[in-house]
Amino acid sequence: METAPNIFSHRKYWAKRFGTAPVLPMSRAEMDRLGWDSCDIVLVTGDAYIDHPSFGMALVGRLLEAQGFRVGVISQPDWHSPEAFKALGKPNLFFGVTAGNMDSMVNRYTADRKIRSDDAYTPNAEGNKRPDRAVIVYSQRCREAYADVPVVIGGIEASLRRIAHYDYWSDKVRRSILPDSKADILLYGNAERALVELAHRLAKGEKISGITGLRGSAVLRKGIPEGWHEIDSTSVDTPGKVAPHPNPYAETVASRSPDGTALSPTLPNPPPQAGAGADPFPSPACGGGARGEGKPDRTQGVIRLPSFEQVRADPVLYAHANRLLHLEANPGNARVLVQNHGDRDVWINPPPIPLSTEELDGVFDLPYNRRPHPAYGEAKIPAYEMIRFSVNIMRGCFGGCTFCSITEHEGRIIQNRSETSILNEIGEIRDKTPGFTGIISDLGGPTANMYRLHCKDPKIESACRRLSCVFPDICENMGTDHGPLIRLYRKARALPGIKKILIGSGVRYDLAVKSPEYVRELVSHHVGGYLKIAPEHIAEGPLAKMMKPGMGAYYKFKELFEKFSREAGKEQYLIPYFISAHPGTTDEDMLELALWLKTNNFRLDQVQNFTPTPMAMASAMYHTGRNPLRKVGRKGEEVPIPKSGRARRLHKAFLRYHDPENWPLLREALKQMGRTDLIGSGKKHLVPAWQPAGTGRTPANSRRPETGRGTARTQHTQDRPKITRRAK
Repeated sequence: METAPNIFSHRKYWAKRFGTAPVLPMSRAEMDRLGWDSCDIVLVTGDAYIDHPSFGMALVGRLLEAQGFRVGVISQPDWHSPEAFKALGKPNLFFGVTAGNMDSMVNRYTADRKIRSDDAYTPNAEGNKRPDRAVIVYSQRCREAYADVPVVIGGIEASLRRIAHYDYWSDKVRRSILPDSKADILLYGNAERALVELAHRLAKGEKISGITGLRGSAVLRKGIPEGWHEIDSTSVDTPGKVAPHPNPYAETVASRSPDGTALSPTLPNPPPQAGAGADPFPSPACGGGARGEGKPDRTQGVIRLPSFEQVRADPVLYAHANRLLHLEANPGNARVLVQNHGDRDVWINPPPIPLSTEELDGVFDLPYNRRPHPAYGEAKIPAYEMIRFSVNIMRGCFGGCTFCSITEHEGRIIQNRSETSILNEIGEIRDKTPGFTGIISDLGGPTANMYRLHCKDPKIESACRRLSCVFPDICENMGTDHGPLIRLYRKARALPGIKKILIGSGVRYDLAVKSPEYVRELVSHHVGGYLKIAPEHIAEGPLAKMMKPGMGAYYKFKELFEKFSREAGKEQYLIPYFISAHPGTTDEDMLELALWLKTNNFRLDQVQNFTPTPMAMASAMYHTGRNPLRKVGRKGEEVPIPKSGRARRLHKAFLRYHDPENWPLLREALKQMGRTDLIGSGKKHLVPAWQPAGTGRTPANSRRPETGRGTARTQHTQDRPKITRRAK
């Protein structure tokens, strides 16, 4: 894989003489106290500013400060006019804009598209402190405030919208966020490397319009530059017969049909098509070897995806484009992707080179004060309360779960911190964080147990195009040694003043069972009575569409968990998480899950309906009804989608079969499914035939107490997204 200079190797900007700020300023008065006449960079965020490395704005701000720049923060501004965006004056280099740690639409709306009354990233959880599609709104206000200042967008909201994408909340395909926001450049993923290089190049006087080849960035361009060759995406992964890509730069042969309907521009000379399914410039993992004499340089090839107009009109092409984006996600072999939007192309450069352990340590070791900005006073910020005693030990995930956005944002290659850096942070929490009682709430990240797991061969890793390293089975090239994580746990709990180290991140149990020693360590010392894991479902259909392991790994892990709990003399329970209404799930699948829950005496409190997030493969399934996990064709696999409001309510009701409010809907469904044998008051029945007074949609048939209801043993995730640990 290509190497890159250390992000801390740049010569520091001249403003380093001002030193380190106690907190990054949010007002002109704070700037005056620091002796600043201006900010070099102003960061705009939809979150409250918390000076902690789990919050992207603080991490980015402190990193830029370490490069010598003066950085100010505008947090949750009033977006109705540009005035709030002038609070710190005109930045010398650029505005950096993010919606915050969460996508603003996921933050503001439930899975049923109902607006939330609270916001975990706001003081006192106050709602309505950020707009819908915050990146677009903030960017436009920055442009109105100072028209000549470059605008750089990033964070998870921008990252997941870098190409044309399905938007669940409007139920339509929207353009890339780059032209809609009118920003100059989009930085996607964990953007430290790209952001640092961009800042230094702008500081040296380069024009942002000339910075087009930065890894991990997307820009708008017209045409393909000289020296590059174009590859039609349909020759890389053939979706079946499609209309040729229109060339927006060629002269239009006809602009209107006789009836006045607009026509797409046509190519005077359409590009030649390769054989079905062939890649003319294959990577080693696709069957190709070294570049032969006379062949174009693969690194100078750009893959042209179907245009925004095409994917909006054609679900097959949408699924095809989504699949190609995921196949071109490995920093070791990814090529440039281009997608036409009107008269311009969105040019998406390959993903950034992952940070080394030394670099990641440097990022997390910056001088955070680990608290909310003093301007918030005594206000409680729920997201901070959740993570203030936790430590992020790694980033990235090679699981590839189709409903999750971690892979699309952080990548599949695990980036690890060193033991020393992690232990030092635990010491910082112990010594500096108010209210610490000796308990660390989590050592984890996107998953609990991928720390220091990696491909056994760097050459294979650089060439790989698999969508997951653990599905359908764990790749034979993927290391599963949990030894480094076990050693970290032991050293962490041996630190003076540390009473308990809990693991709050979800355990990937199919990996954990490869190391019974790890399961023993985890169960014996790091479970506080309950441990969360995420089977997500038990039926083969939805599990295959989620790219999740079968239940065999769950039962093996459960056996080890219970065995080691007994040996430790502890009464502990697993908390399984499940998703309802996921693409590929039928009513019969949900009935099977409900019966499994009843048999195992699980009574879920709050449950999660599938929420399609931009760019996720499951979202492509939801929108198109096609399966992008395989080559997408006109006659390709169709996926059952529980999309209607009734289907989504029913699937959610199956997870809460014990709630009387759901019994009328479940009885109706069981009758339609021919399963009236499950209606009754026996232990083998799912729901009773009678209805308690004041519940459900029908009058009560009886007031007698409910029978056959086991003991509550678990509480499921809330019907809202989990708080993201850090997403820049």
